[in-house]
Amino acid sequence: MSVTIEKTKYECAALPKRWQREDMLRKTGLSVGKVDVMYYSRGVRNDASLVPPIRQTASIFKQPVTVYKTQEGRVKTDFKHGTQEKPKQLIWEKRLEGLRACDLDGTEFEAMELPKGLKPVGPNVCEETIIQSVATALHVSAQPVTGQTGSKTSLEKNPGVFLDPKQPLVQAVNIQDDDIRRQEDRVAAARKRLQEALKEP
Repeated sequence: MSVTIEKTKYECAALPKRWQREDMLRKTGLSVGKVDVMYYSRGVRNDASLVPPIRQTASIFKQPVTVYKTQEGRVKTDFKHGTQEKPKQLIWEKRLEGLRACDLDGTEFEAMELPKGLKPVGPNVCEETIIQSVATALHVSAQPVTGQTGSKTSLEKNPGVFLDPKQPLVQAVNIQDDDIRRQEDRVAAARKRLQEALKEP
């Protein structure tokens, strides 16, 4: 709705020098006949010429805004307490299903086999998916890799709630002394084969 205003500006004897009075008669709108009186000097900016700030929202109605002037001219930022972490997507490893690495000739590498103690956790998680999950956790994660500590039934029933995005999609693995001993034997055998290979001309 547009409002028509008739302005009359003149010098007023009751005011100091360089001050003027301006009468604004409203001719249309809800307040027809109302007169707004403004006093201002020639060196002062007329506030009536300023465009009032409008709230930048999706509302179709123009809502008034209260302007608060602060002493500092800088923008205040909202500091959140603690370190903010980027949210992690659950079961992102499933996006890589069906993809295989290949050599320079285009020949696909053979699929790796995980130890029998590693069992997948989550909806429709296959062995190929948990290989990618475990490999990523070992290379990227700075915390210990333990696997999913929740019960298998709860993880299968509602993975969005009970899955830990920081751990691979395998059940929690308990490492026994026998497992450590077997791994040490494998490492010793591999080192022995390497020494023999280096000795050969």
